[in-house]
Order: sequence, then C-alpha cells, then structure tokens
Amino acid sequence: MAESTKSENNVEHKPPPGLKSLIDHLVSVYPDQPNPLQVTTLLKYWLGGSDPLDYISMYSNSGQGEGDSERVPAHWHYVSFGLSDLHGDQRVHLKEEHTTRSGMGFELTFRLAKTAAELQQQRETPEKPVRPPTWPANLLQSIARYCFQTGNGLCFGDNIPWRKSLDGSATSRMNSLLVAQDPQLGCIETPFGTVDFCQIVGVTEEELEQASRWNGRGVLNFLAKDVQTGGDWMVTNMERKMSVFELFPETLLNLQDDLEKQGSDLAGVNAEFAFRELKQTKTVKEDVDFKCLNERCASEENNRPMTESQLKREEPSFPQSMSLSSNSLHKSCPLDNQPQAPDCISLDGIEITMAPYAAKYLLLAIKDRIRHGRHFTFKAQHLALTLVAESVTGAAVTVSEPFGVLGYWIQVLIPDDLVSRMMEAFRNAQLDGKAEPTQRLEFDWPDKNFKLIVDQPTICTLPTAMSIETANIN
Repeated sequence: MAESTKSENNVEHKPPPGLKSLIDHLVSVYPDQPNPLQVTTLLKYWLGGSDPLDYISMYSNSGQGEGDSERVPAHWHYVSFGLSDLHGDQRVHLKEEHTTRSGMGFELTFRLAKTAAELQQQRETPEKPVRPPTWPANLLQSIARYCFQTGNGLCFGDNIPWRKSLDGSATSRMNSLLVAQDPQLGCIETPFGTVDFCQIVGVTEEELEQASRWNGRGVLNFLAKDVQTGGDWMVTNMERKMSVFELFPETLLNLQDDLEKQGSDLAGVNAEFAFRELKQTKTVKEDVDFKCLNERCASEENNRPMTESQLKREEPSFPQSMSLSSNSLHKSCPLDNQPQAPDCISLDGIEITMAPYAAKYLLLAIKDRIRHGRHFTFKAQHLALTLVAESVTGAAVTVSEPFGVLGYWIQVLIPDDLVSRMMEAFRNAQLDGKAEPTQRLEFDWPDKNFKLIVDQPTICTLPTAMSIETANIN
C-alpha cells in the first residue's frame, strides 16, 4: 500500500495517522513489498457498507528453511485494516475514556501455506507473479463483521468453531480457528492507542475440541512445534490431513494429564440461554418491572438484542458458539469489578434454559472449572450467565444467596456438595462434548431450587415482571 496517493490535480493525499502507523509497521516487515496486492471495500463501513475492514493486504512470505533457527513454510500473509482506529475522527470508532487501545484494539492476520503448484509456478516463471487466493479476505471480513455487530473482541487463546471448511472445499479438514498473537507483527503503538495483531489459525475439529476443553494457547504451542502443523509462525495448511494429536499421540496424553490435574483455562463460551426465577414462597415484598431492565441490558454498548433469524441454527452467518479465553470474559463480566449490593438482586431459585449447541460445555464447566475452584460464563448477545465455585472471590453471590442478577449479568453459585451430582447427571445424559443433544433434557436439583433445561431458549430472556425482595435498582 502506498503511503500517499495523488489525485487528478496532482494533489498529494496522505493516509490518516492510524492507517499510516499500520502501513509503516508493515513496510518495516516487508520492505520489498511497499505496494502489496489488496482487497478493498468499495462502500466503506461509515458510509453504510456492510464490510468493516477498509483494506486487507496480501503479502508473499518466503518462510524460513531447515538451516535457520526457525522452520516456517512459504506462505501468504493477510493483514486487515479497520478494527483499529484508522482515522481518529470517530467516523467508525467512538473515543472511549480510560482506554489505551486504538478502536477495538486489534487487527486480524492469517497465514496460508502456499500450495505445491504455486511454489512450482514461482520457480518456473519468476517474472509472472502468482496471485494469492482471496477467500481468506472473506474469512477475515466475516470475523470482523461479527466483532462489530456484537462488540466482542478477540484475545490470544480464543477459539472459533467455524463448522465448515475455511475455504469452502469438501476435502479440507481445517474447519475451525484459534487466535494467536502474530509472531512477526506483535503489538504496536499508534497515535490513537495500542494495536495487537491477532493471527487466525486454521485447525481441525479435534484440535478445536481439545483447545475448548483445555487451553487454546497450549494447543497453539503444540502446533508450533513442527512444520507439519504450521511451524513457529503457525501457518495454516489447508491440505493437512492429520491433526497434531494424530501425528504426535504423546501430546494428547500430556494434555489429558494436565486437564485432570489443573483443570481447563477456558473461562466461557458465547451461547444463548434464558432464565426465570423459581419462587420458594408466595411472600412478595416488592414488584420490580423487569421490562425496563431488559431494555437497559439490550441497549448497553456491545449488547444488541437478538432477532429470530439470529437464533436459527441453520447456516448461521457466524458460529453461535465462540469460545473465549479468561481475559476476554473478564473484560465482559469482571468478577472483581461488579457494583456492590444492594444493586445485586437475589433470587429464591432459578431455571435456566440452555441452547443445545452449548450443552456440551456443561460437563466441562463443572468438571474442569468449578471442581477446580474457578468460574465459567455463557455469554449471550445481551446477557451473561456465570457459574462460580464456592472459592471464587469477588462474586456477587454467596452460599446463603446463590442466585443473583447484576444488571445484565446472572450469577449462580455451585456449592461444593452439588458438583459431583451435576457431573454424574451430565455424564449419564452423555454430555461428553462429542455430540449435540437432539432431544430436550431436564436436570433438577429441588433441594437447591435449581433447574437446568437443554432446549432452544425463547427470544425474550427476561420476563416483563418478576417479584423480588431487593428494592434498589438504578
């Protein structure tokens, strides 16, 4: 990308400061490619277009061979422009107080291994440049569109179940994604704040499953150890036929051992749910209109109401279940930064309805998170549900008052004596993470006044009125 352009009147137009910072950084990495091929959005997002990325640059990276300290296959390197603040005039990103990030704080990258045919063409006809595939640009636009529509950012270690081949082919096993820090681009400072370069890494279904159960960063480290699975720069090879656990079975044994001893680092997933209060008595101290609370939750920045089409399972525009790392969820629902009581509304009991596609995470949440004294969050578009262990500090719920509503955040404390019972119930229902339930499931613990249903939740998550005992809602 040129650092300046000239109009018909020979007037030089310099890129805006945020964009120039990204260009300068990329020129320092690719000095031989100052004007890379680009995919450019014709109708910009701030003019009403649907694609939030203004540009996606495509660089040719020759990789590094066996004689070097790092082993990296030759590949195409895709870099986005638009998730960070390029202009600084609030045309896309509003200025936020008390933040050091530029825009959403990151840009997307993707590394695609060159095919044997592309490498052969480069050798035989060096005077004729090989054009990189453009489908990765569409992939990055889809992810960026999701981030803009929901306000959800990405963090290193996150994983995204794409549920279909990344390039749309019927043969590739690369059908899911992990998020890593780009090993070349890292993080930079721009006039409008910091920008991380989040590299999207294509993985198999088995690799995604283990990242979901254990640790996204850990699986990325496994992939980086061998050139067959991407090498040090985690290059995606769409022709790879075997997962890292098939190539190196000992890695799976090590992973399972760590999971049993230490639990999972996965702190939550994006998933739709609904809830209602279960009353123990007919005593009502005060009625609170929850319609206002529902409207307030839905109007919060980064939390938009769902439509019926978004709740349909057929051909979603973006995966409805996107696993998030601990850092991501702490930013959305910080356990140590919630308002103090009496703003937290205590419930007598609770019934939760969880979407079937998220049910496979229930056993993981209890066995690999709560059992190890941690928390797990199911984050919907306009609500969040966090299950917390007794030992979690800073939660708004306690053993004596285990169910609470804090703005748009529902918290449920799972007491120690319920953990083994829930694990047994989920195992008996075969919620082992390998298949989505096809029938409605109900789990009931009457002594805890806690009920959990696996079924499609309704669109309206909060009832229009609910009787509670806490009076003060701001």
